[in-house]
Amino acid sequence: MISTSAAWLAFFLFAGVMTYAGIRDVATMTISNRLVVFLVIAFAVLAPAVGLSFDTITSSIVVASVVLACTFVLFAAGWIGGGDAKLLPVAVLWLGADLALPFVLYTSVIGAALTLGLLQLRRAPLPLVLKKNAWSKRLLDRETGIPYGAAMAPAALLLLPESHWCSAFL
Repeated sequence: MISTSAAWLAFFLFAGVMTYAGIRDVATMTISNRLVVFLVIAFAVLAPAVGLSFDTITSSIVVASVVLACTFVLFAAGWIGGGDAKLLPVAVLWLGADLALPFVLYTSVIGAALTLGLLQLRRAPLPLVLKKNAWSKRLLDRETGIPYGAAMAPAALLLLPESHWCSAFL
């Protein structure tokens, strides 16, 4: 049985947590392990409550596992951060196997724009107002990486309405 209440809860919970993760990544350049674990547990509880089929849940887990293996390799090579390597597959778990490729593609395009924008900003002198903030100094430091959580969040939000979570109330 499909629970509309559980579907709405899942929808807003995932949207809220991804938004928080994106903002937090910009501010601190970290994505909490607790946040990732929370999303995994919430998926395990809400997926059956919404009435997702065994096949849908299984395919989401399998594809998310493949993405985790790929992001682990990227992390080991030093190309992405550890938080990004964990958040990407968890977002794929939530969005489902059929949205995995679009999610990675959207994240890549948004991430490329973010990277180009930050690289451009990092070339300019830091304005006085931004010199006073630790987060902006860290974000605009040329030695700092790119907060890809900030690219994953809008990518997830763009695709969430197409996900299996919305089939219960659309």
